[in-house]
Amino acid sequence: MLRLGIDVGGTNTDAVLIDGSRVVAATKAPTTPDVTGGIVTAIQDLAANTGFDPARIAAVMIGTTHFINALVEADRLAPTAAIRFGLPATGALPPLVDWPERLSRALGGHSYLCHGGHEYDGSRIDDFDEQEFRAVLDKAVQAGARSFAISSVFSPVNAEFEQRAALIIAEELPGTPISLSHEIGRMGLLGRENATIINAALRELADQVTTGLARSVAGAGISAPVFLSQNDGTLMDIDYARRYPVATFASGPTNSMRGAAFLSGRLQCAVVDVGGTTTDVGILQQGFPREASTDVAVADVQTNFRMPDVLSIGIGGGSLVTGDAGAPAVGPSSVGYRLTEKALVFGGDTLTATDLAVAAGLTEIGDPGRVAHLDPAFVRAALDQVAARMAEVVDRMRISAEPIPVVAVGGGSILVPDELAGASAVERPEHYAVANAIGAAIAEVGGEVDRVFSVAPNQRDAVLDEARQEALDRTVAAGAKPGTVRIVDVEEVPLAYLPGNATRIRIKAVGELSLGGDDA
Repeated sequence: MLRLGIDVGGTNTDAVLIDGSRVVAATKAPTTPDVTGGIVTAIQDLAANTGFDPARIAAVMIGTTHFINALVEADRLAPTAAIRFGLPATGALPPLVDWPERLSRALGGHSYLCHGGHEYDGSRIDDFDEQEFRAVLDKAVQAGARSFAISSVFSPVNAEFEQRAALIIAEELPGTPISLSHEIGRMGLLGRENATIINAALRELADQVTTGLARSVAGAGISAPVFLSQNDGTLMDIDYARRYPVATFASGPTNSMRGAAFLSGRLQCAVVDVGGTTTDVGILQQGFPREASTDVAVADVQTNFRMPDVLSIGIGGGSLVTGDAGAPAVGPSSVGYRLTEKALVFGGDTLTATDLAVAAGLTEIGDPGRVAHLDPAFVRAALDQVAARMAEVVDRMRISAEPIPVVAVGGGSILVPDELAGASAVERPEHYAVANAIGAAIAEVGGEVDRVFSVAPNQRDAVLDEARQEALDRTVAAGAKPGTVRIVDVEEVPLAYLPGNATRIRIKAVGELSLGGDDA
């Protein structure tokens, strides 16, 4: 059986067919504004090149930047009510307080506070006031809110208020999208609340996009289930993606890193992913991207949900090149998806980083004669600058002084030199240009436990065993083959300010996707 992996980037839509561990075919198609057009073209190209039988496709895995782009552009966001249970505390910092004005305005600026929430030890700040909440709900509806983000102080410790609010909304407004903070973010209130508001604002778009993706795949005659890849490199089904679109935000760099692990066979390394506009650098641990341990800013909004630890710089194959041999400048401006019409080697009038690579003999694309006039000293100086900036980012991502192996992927990775300062080796595996789509195709199913446990004296091992088993069970329940499930990450943080030896335990498990039949 075949797997079809698709990654929808800002410049290209990449698609691959995988049979077991073998890459059968790969293609690139220009990304279209509606996303689905690029997917249809990519599938048609694969069919034309291989003649594959749609009935042999067992699963379709898609990674997309559609949702994060919508947030960055403040476009297609639903009017959203952000309701927090925290009074009489937290009133000085209401919901949306730290949001950029343009984004807050795009959501309608619907911010409300209710009494309630919990202290860090699980005791109530105030009782649930149903009359107060119903009045706030009515006010939000009258103001035009169509999606609801509910947060409560310390809801990861006790989600009672959020769950009661959700029941009332479902009763009063059946079918209305509801996002609860304890299901999305981590302990910190503002970061968790912001992630929940973002998720709520994207719910209507998620419904449209997931429906379009499923329709595009079905239109190609493929009846296999469709999955979307998440920020942590695991899969979610279409229904889950409709409810939690925020979980797809970093699937692009995550897919590239997972693809790099698959193609290189390395589980511990740095991955340098060079696209058309940016270079993303991340670290693989046990074959999965290292996750950010602090709040992450998304479109200038602080959040604290699961995101890979990635550093990006504005250098890619489409980066504009200016200056002279004494002071060359590469990026951050880029021709992006217009590379094949603007770059010199394709007959355009703009000097790009791709032109430098062709002039230096690093690759053979387009017409090399169109860059033959470039000063070799200028080309060398500009490429040296690119190498120095990439080495600097790899150095910032390392957590030890030891040199680290580097795997270069992405269509623009021809810009990564064979030797890089701080790298023990630089590897560019076969199929490096479509590593992102390969990462999507091989994505596994994940399950996670992340909550506060009370650890009695001499019971630490028993509590950890309980959490491990719960993570394993969740992974199987999410669709993994039982025999393949394994623990890939364990994090244990004692919370000295809480009573009862409270400890935050986070355990992540993954397993191969069960596709039914003999592999179930």
